[in-house]
Amino acid sequence: LLRRYNDNLHTFAVGIEGSGDLEAARVVAEHLDTIHHEHVITREEIAEHLPEIVWHLESFDQDLVRSAVPTYFTARMAREHVTVILTGEGADELFAGYDYHKDIPDEDRLRQELRRSVGALHNVNLQRVDRMTMAHSLEGRPPFLDNAVIELAQRVPARLKLPEGGPEKWILRKAFEDLLPEDIVWRKKAQFDQGTGMTEVAAEVASAAMSDAGEDAHRARFPHERLRSTEECYYHRLLVDAFEDPDPVLANVGRWTDRPSDLASVV
Repeated sequence: LLRRYNDNLHTFAVGIEGSGDLEAARVVAEHLDTIHHEHVITREEIAEHLPEIVWHLESFDQDLVRSAVPTYFTARMAREHVTVILTGEGADELFAGYDYHKDIPDEDRLRQELRRSVGALHNVNLQRVDRMTMAHSLEGRPPFLDNAVIELAQRVPARLKLPEGGPEKWILRKAFEDLLPEDIVWRKKAQFDQGTGMTEVAAEVASAAMSDAGEDAHRARFPHERLRSTEECYYHRLLVDAFEDPDPVLANVGRWTDRPSDLASVV
């Protein structure tokens, strides 16, 4: 939509070499004729910048950290060209974009879940975007969370967001069908860390940095902390090491739990 009014529109994409998001972004950039920038993230960069990313994020939740990594590198690259960037946060929560939404058996419960998850965004994904962009003095704005868009989305029947047998965010995809290439509009949903290729690489970096003995010692130091994996244990250690007194930070960490339907339970 913005491309109609701006001939100097910049777009940005990051990912591991060969990741799906990089390729999809190239297709969109070519279609819209934008000034496109991309950065291929290396394993070495991830390992080098993870302590800083966790410090800015103030979280050890593995799903949030995985998504924070590409957000951090996108913001760093974008700040070389612009001071404000538009992001897509809120679309999945407003228009039923997650796989687990398909497991919710009726419209009323789905509608309740969408309202709840929008209200919880401040403690997870919006925190991620705000802190990773501000780490580079960049302002991130999520247009899907404009009050008018939220009000409109809440009036749309759940069956149009997730029709039986249809793709997630159906009505949103349909709205952009004439503006974007068909294979982009109907592309299978991938979470940010998956689409950028970050999921496996981040876990490998964490495992390489965390010995079995180190993990056991850290878990023994924090026996009441629910750490779901070696990866999350490593992020937790980075967060603890980043602050002289980490307790106030740990007490306010927003968590993605095993299912995103528990999106903002706080530990």
